[in-house]
Amino acid sequence: MITTILWLICCNMTLLYMFSIWNFGYWKKRRVNGPKPRPFLGSFPSVFTQKRHIAMDIQEIYEAYKCTDNYVGIYNCRTPLLMITDAELIHHILVKDFKHFHDNEISTMADEKSDYIYGNHPLALTGDDWYERRSDIKPGLALPRMKLSFSVISKISHNLVEYIEKQQTYGDQEGIDALDLSLRFISEVVGDCILGQRVEIFTQKTHPAVKNAKQLSKQSFIFVIYMILVGLAPSLKKIKKFRFLSRSLEKFFIGQIRNAFKEKTGNGPIGNCNDFLSYLRQLQKKKGLREDEVLTHATTVLLDSYMSIPAVLAHCLLMLGRDSLRQHALRSEITKKLGEVIDIDVIAKMDYLDACIYETIRVFPPTSFMTKVCTKSTELTNKNGQILKIAVGTPVILPIHAVLNDGQYYENPTKFQPERFLQGKLQKFRETGLYLAFGDGPRACFGEHFALIQIKRALIEVIRSYEVSINPKTRSDNIFNPMTMLSQLNGGIWLNFKKQS
Repeated sequence: MITTILWLICCNMTLLYMFSIWNFGYWKKRRVNGPKPRPFLGSFPSVFTQKRHIAMDIQEIYEAYKCTDNYVGIYNCRTPLLMITDAELIHHILVKDFKHFHDNEISTMADEKSDYIYGNHPLALTGDDWYERRSDIKPGLALPRMKLSFSVISKISHNLVEYIEKQQTYGDQEGIDALDLSLRFISEVVGDCILGQRVEIFTQKTHPAVKNAKQLSKQSFIFVIYMILVGLAPSLKKIKKFRFLSRSLEKFFIGQIRNAFKEKTGNGPIGNCNDFLSYLRQLQKKKGLREDEVLTHATTVLLDSYMSIPAVLAHCLLMLGRDSLRQHALRSEITKKLGEVIDIDVIAKMDYLDACIYETIRVFPPTSFMTKVCTKSTELTNKNGQILKIAVGTPVILPIHAVLNDGQYYENPTKFQPERFLQGKLQKFRETGLYLAFGDGPRACFGEHFALIQIKRALIEVIRSYEVSINPKTRSDNIFNPMTMLSQLNGGIWLNFKKQS
């Protein structure tokens, strides 16, 4: 009896093992080079071990093949993917060959039935639906509207500095949590500039918006399990989609927006306010949108704000806190170009401020990689002249973090050197497809201006008011937290602030 049980176990384990490696010859048959995949784990063991961020797995593969191949074959468990290892080819895919790689892979994993918010997010939408949603939202985040909200952002920036001052009076040797600080700032901006509400988060010890926003970037165990299952059996994505936003978070953020929307309905003429929700009310009247469509539009912007802007602001303070000379250079530019009244048009011409932010995003890009899906069959050419036919539905990984930290393009890539983006160099990097932090081509980030205005205004107020330094609790390297989807410093960012005399 025991012998039979052991025999069955061995047979089942053998069958499972064979199943996990059954597809590992996919790229070899097509004469595509790539690292040897591991049984069950494929090319990304860190997704399952959680010992390091997946960006490191991707960068390791990129560095090994970038000189010999334009692309390499890799595997998510046993599912074949193609990774592009040539920056020029990445640019070609995102811009010139856009129609062949129109959609993002998330579109195969989420729909409005499983996850109403992310199923309707521009990232997950396909075809004309994506274009229409982008066309609806983008004007509400354009620079002219940001100018109308600038005074509100300036006021919140003053609140940020006052909050730091109050924290300093407590004499806490632990330092200030930069991510919490940045989330508070962004939460107030979201309240005022998106929802048109005063939330006064700086006056409260804890706030539900900050608490829930912190949950957005965490990589859930359920997500890891889902990725394993669809990696082993891709057809599962057609049967079961994934809920990226938990029901509790969806309830909270939708509730926030619904309450703000109800307050605005019937309160004075449409267009009376400058916040994003007021813009959506105008859009609703113009296009006859349903209320749930308006709520989805607003939630898209709200979640994107919480996911990326606080991380960039916190990491920029980190980099400046580590480098007193460059912090002094930024403070000098602020003092030289700005007076007590800060003008948004003057800020737009502050080159060193721009360079500090773009350099921070290069080192800590919120999104470390992008996965596109081939939507129209095409061909790619390798360095040796070999041509590969790409079938519709093939996932293609674009290693954003790896390119942004490639010493071939960026000298001393691990160093914080804002000067690399001065004198029009940023534009050259973008034109050649080497600066991918905001994406590239038609599906590039449309909220860039909205994000940068907030980050710039907060940095100006903090740097001209305080000398920022690193608390001993903060690590000195740039190791990413393996438990988050975004690129965040492992262990947190703890800062000290000394009042400028």
